[in-house]
Amino acid sequence: MKNILLVCAAGMSTSLLVQRMRKAADSRGLEVNVWAVSASDAKAESQKADVVLLGPQVKYLQKEVASYVGDKPFEGIDMKLYGRMDGDGVLDRALELIG
Repeated sequence: MKNILLVCAAGMSTSLLVQRMRKAADSRGLEVNVWAVSASDAKAESQKADVVLLGPQVKYLQKEVASYVGDKPFEGIDMKLYGRMDGDGVLDRALELIG
């Protein structure tokens, strides 16, 4: 089971992306746990994740996130993928980062 955390400002659009990522994983027969939290909850939730992805609206938090994720992979979600709500593309990138 891969654990993928998305960090966002309020969670509205990111929750749609989470749904699309779950659908993409289901269609491929992958066991993943994808969830989204607000930036204020990211530190605690990141301990449960294999990878942390930042929504474009909170990309400015990269330095802060780096200070508490340790050696876990993390990065900002590509703006094009986010804008298209491309669950397959974001899932691919998350799995690539996990290795």
